[in-house]
Amino acid sequence: MGLHGKLIAAVEFKAGGDVFHELFRHKPDHISKATPDKVHACDLHEGQFGHVGSIICWRYTHDGKEKRAKQVIQSIDEEKKLIEFKMLEGDLMELYKTFVITTHVETTGGIDLVTWTLDYEMLNDDVEHPISLLSFFIDLTKDIETHHLAKP
Repeated sequence: MGLHGKLIAAVEFKAGGDVFHELFRHKPDHISKATPDKVHACDLHEGQFGHVGSIICWRYTHDGKEKRAKQVIQSIDEEKKLIEFKMLEGDLMELYKTFVITTHVETTGGIDLVTWTLDYEMLNDDVEHPISLLSFFIDLTKDIETHHLAKP
C-alpha cells in the first residue's frame, strides 16, 4: 500500500511555451545542446520524433551518475502542448514498477508555465519518491530557457 505516487512542478518559462513544446516533441535530440551537463543524447529507436508510439532512448546524468531511459511516446495533445512519455527500460525501472513523465505548457495571463508530472508506482516501500528527479526536470527547464534566451 502507498506505493503509488505523483509529483508535479510548474516552472515559469520565459523563452516561449511553443519553443519548449516543439523542442520536446520534434527535436528532443537537440536538448543536449541546451543542457549538455544533464542530457547527453536522445536517440530514436523506432518511429519518428513527435509521434505517438515512437520509442526514444535518453542518456543523461542525474545525481552525479550516468543513466539511461528508454521510453515510448504514449500520448500527444497539441492543443494542451502535452507529451506523455512512458518508461520502458532503464535505471528508473530498477526502482519503479511503472513510471510516466508528462510535460505540458500552459499560458495564463501571458505567462508560460512548463508543468512536469511524474506518475509512478514503486517496487517496494524502500524506494524513495523521485523528488530529486523532479528537481532535475526543473533545472533542465531553466537550462533550456537560458539557452534559448541567449540566442541572438
